[in-house]
Amino acid sequence: MMKTGISSSGYIDRYGLEEGVRRLKKHGFECIDYQSFADTDTELFAASGAEFERRLLAVKSALDSEGITVSQTHGPWRWPPRDFTQEDREERLEKMIRSIHGTKLLGCDNFVIHPIMPFGVTEDPEPEKLWDMNYVFMDRLCTAAEKEDVVVCLENMPFTRLSLSRPCEILKFVKNMNRDHFKICLDTGHCSVFSESPAEAVRLIGKDLLRTLHIHDNNGQSDLHWIPYTGVIDWNDFSKALKEIGFDGCVSLETNITSKMPEAARELQEISLSHIAKSIAGRE
Repeated sequence: MMKTGISSSGYIDRYGLEEGVRRLKKHGFECIDYQSFADTDTELFAASGAEFERRLLAVKSALDSEGITVSQTHGPWRWPPRDFTQEDREERLEKMIRSIHGTKLLGCDNFVIHPIMPFGVTEDPEPEKLWDMNYVFMDRLCTAAEKEDVVVCLENMPFTRLSLSRPCEILKFVKNMNRDHFKICLDTGHCSVFSESPAEAVRLIGKDLLRTLHIHDNNGQSDLHWIPYTGVIDWNDFSKALKEIGFDGCVSLETNITSKMPEAARELQEISLSHIAKSIAGRE
């Protein structure tokens, strides 16, 4: 049976650890997508190894107390991209490897990442070189992940000029890598930017390689992280496709929740998200 989850940013980052976890449980979520590894310019990455572990074990303890599990974590991601030099890429790799260790400390075995983007997102002058650089980078990352028994999940991107963005391109890349600890995270909103059906992407990827999900909606043009059913995506077909392939992971929302509303209204929106996730998972 599929479980339901949501990004940590809307709960732990907004309300703090204890209150965020309490609200997660109250609203009916079972899992969380821990995204504090995405930004590496933080106290977490400035901490010593021992302090890094202490902080993450405290997070796990708080989640365990309410029966919430970490379904996936999000690896380092910088905007705008900082992958232009070998030094940039080595720094990112080092912090990704540290995040993989952190993922294991949280009791999780799914680590979501973006491709490296050495030419940025608006230009792709040498697609073959871009892919080759990613093969080298991901091979090193997978070797580190295998030691921790963590699965690296490569995410499709919303960048229309990048040759490693669309689900079919991510699928080809992952198949070419042929590593047991290298699978796919399907982002529904990123699919929609290309006017592609997330449901068809699920069917294309299949159960063996589809490991994790980022669930959100948009207008079919921009990466907006809208709540499902407020944009152009056919969620009934998406839910059907997940069932067809036998997906048994987490339906994990990656949606924006506005803070510019009264507390009661915001909580109603948060509760509605839990019901939406369960609906997509076929549990309501």
